[in-house]
Amino acid sequence: RILNLSLSLSLSLSLAESLSCNTCSFGVIGICLNPSTTNCSTNTSSCTTGRASFTGAGSFLGFNSQGCTETALCNGSASGTILGATYTVTQTCCTTNNCNPFQVASGASYVQLSLSAALSAALLACVWG
Repeated sequence: RILNLSLSLSLSLSLAESLSCNTCSFGVIGICLNPSTTNCSTNTSSCTTGRASFTGAGSFLGFNSQGCTETALCNGSASGTILGATYTVTQTCCTTNNCNPFQVASGASYVQLSLSAALSAALLACVWG
């Protein structure tokens, strides 16, 4: 009887705990534009950082997102081409609370981000246009 109570209590406590991850639905050049944290649902047991970058543009041109995901989707990459531009998407994962850090833009970074966004748009216009 004590064993059943102990097992039930342990199971209840472990179900009550959920993984907390940093979330960013959209970021550019590694800077999150809308940072927050979230508690993952029971079917998402990993924190993730996904990054899409364009070949030939270095780290200058890229987009990222963060949040919770299923472990089966972790640590993979894929490549493709869109409108003549080759891109690579990578997804890395971790399994401890807020283990996927994001970079938040400071005032100076916003100026740099605006310049980078303008240059990115110009580069894409040249590639696609």
